Amino acid sequence: MAKTKKIAEPVVALVSDNPEVPKPRLTKLLIKNFRCIGSTPVNIDLDEIVVLVGANNVGKSSILKAYEVAMSQGSAKANLKLDDFPNNKIDPDNLPEIELHTIVYDNSPGDQWITNLPNGERLVKERWTWKGEGAPIRQGWNAQENNWSEQVPWGAPNVANSRRPEPHRVDAFDSPEVQADEIKKLLMNALNERVKNLKTANQEEEENEYHKLLGKVKELQKKIVQEAQGQIDEVNSELSDLINKVFPNYKIDFDAKPEDNLDKTINLFKSDPQLLMGPEGGYFGSVEKQGSGARRTLLWTALKFISENNQKGKDLATVRPHLLLIDEPEICLHPNAIRDACNVLYDLPSSGNWQVMVTTHSPVFIDFSRDNTTIVRVERRENGTIQGTTVFRPDKVQLSDDDKQNLKLLNHCDPYVAEFFFGGKVIIVEGDTEYTAFNYVKSTKPDLYKDVHIIRARGKATIVSLVKILNHFGSSYSVLHDSDRPLTAAGNGNPAWGNNPNILTAVNSKPIGAETRLLASLPNFEEAYFGEEIKTEKPYNALRTISNDNDKFEKIEKLLKALIDHTSELPENCVEWTSIEDLEEKLTKALNK
Repeated sequence: MAKTKKIAEPVVALVSDNPEVPKPRLTKLLIKNFRCIGSTPVNIDLDEIVVLVGANNVGKSSILKAYEVAMSQGSAKANLKLDDFPNNKIDPDNLPEIELHTIVYDNSPGDQWITNLPNGERLVKERWTWKGEGAPIRQGWNAQENNWSEQVPWGAPNVANSRRPEPHRVDAFDSPEVQADEIKKLLMNALNERVKNLKTANQEEEENEYHKLLGKVKELQKKIVQEAQGQIDEVNSELSDLINKVFPNYKIDFDAKPEDNLDKTINLFKSDPQLLMGPEGGYFGSVEKQGSGARRTLLWTALKFISENNQKGKDLATVRPHLLLIDEPEICLHPNAIRDACNVLYDLPSSGNWQVMVTTHSPVFIDFSRDNTTIVRVERRENGTIQGTTVFRPDKVQLSDDDKQNLKLLNHCDPYVAEFFFGGKVIIVEGDTEYTAFNYVKSTKPDLYKDVHIIRARGKATIVSLVKILNHFGSSYSVLHDSDRPLTAAGNGNPAWGNNPNILTAVNSKPIGAETRLLASLPNFEEAYFGEEIKTEKPYNALRTISNDNDKFEKIEKLLKALIDHTSELPENCVEWTSIEDLEEKLTKALNK
């Protein structure tokens, strides 16, 4: 019996054949009716680094899981269980949906899938829906018909996923075995890719030994498949004869095609490598038997190795990118290791082949000075709905190089400067003295001031940088700074005074709906409220003064209340000002008393 030949459908790659065309960029994730997320969609703006902040049990981990699911169609990870449905019930009117938006740079998926954006970019939308437990239904947005279609851009899941980021999920409390498997998987991926891209000893040769091996295997494969075709036809004929006895005129076509991607079928190393760890000269135990802190530190070590070394000399256009999804990376890490862990995460995308989404309760993992970071606050509203709000995106804040340098230095001095992203009333102060004094007041009345965040800018220029972020954040805030004097003791112009208009301009750029208060101490914090200028050990002297002098304590508390409640009365020698002329006039009156 002659074999019926099938016409192969053309495969459309997610990545352009033209190396000059950038890779597609994931830009938005929408989730609804998934775990604790209800019918109101949660929108997540995607970037190289996405940091999810928010209280416990508001859906941050569900967002990580949803992203992993969207990246994993065709594998068991994309199959949902009953507990992935809201309230563990399948509601036909509220089925789980995950929507992914991708920016493309040519027409590779076809014009019908392209939505042209006002900024000139081209958008492709895909959606995954689950009608029950198990695998999803994938759909594409047909821009010409303005509707979802059962047809999809880029065809089969394995074609699309071959150039989508491969997810690596690290939960906050994974078992030792799961953590060890993930570390070994990352290292084996890195090792295999390194071997495949080794330079040849003879630089004139274009192929290394691995590619020579691959070429030989392909030659043998082609020969064996050709020889096996007769056996395949014979199997089809025998099966058809058997099935024809039950179902007349039925035929069987067992289409055994050769594997196109031999690269995946060749294993250079054992599939179950051992990874041992221990002190030099001492006992080496498996990773599974190490403590949680050691396992997590080893994870960072593996990631650092990948980010710094594994991309050297590599053609990134041929490599599937990676996506790290990690819950609370600060857990089980020594305080000295947290900053290094943060740097590793932020450096991963520098190779051009990694994206990171992280949930955290630590402000240390927020770095304003980076250009590749989106910060999303996840919160549960009073009506029970989960909302994801992008509160920081560098391309929209428009920080100058000086702003970035100011914030970078501030991050080194005060790793908790980003606490305000986690909620509460925000007060920016200029220096350490007022920061120390206000925190002492807070410590004496913790219930009254428990939701107040004091941010010390350590300089007027950094006040401006922080205000820009808060304006983008849409937050209400207060600023307290020293007015300083227009002239120095030598009669020259005072640079500190010259920064005052910059602060005013930044505060006046607040968004609609934000409430702000700009206060100045005349001429500085110490003289205004303690009656003398302190030149040494300012924070300690301020702390000693207000702890021993009740009148001065009450004056500082009154100032703190005025920064919290914008209608509260100001203490003496503190002014709210609206122009540099207004500030100079009020300073002159105060000094002439």
